[in-house]
Amino acid sequence: MKRKDRARPFVPTEIHVSTVEDDRGTLGILSIQTTEGMVEIAIDRQAADAIVNAIGAIRTKLDQS
Repeated sequence: MKRKDRARPFVPTEIHVSTVEDDRGTLGILSIQTTEGMVEIAIDRQAADAIVNAIGAIRTKLDQS
């Protein structure tokens, strides 16, 4: 299914990181205040690595501009 209408991207205005522990281990919490409200994402090590790689790819493209 392809979306024809895309929502406007959220613009981050503030970013915080923290961790929480439960019976399965530690999770990172990425809290992003945006122009539309708060977004909180729980991430494990694999997700954190994927985010770091994505940011690296974005930086490369921004440097080309």
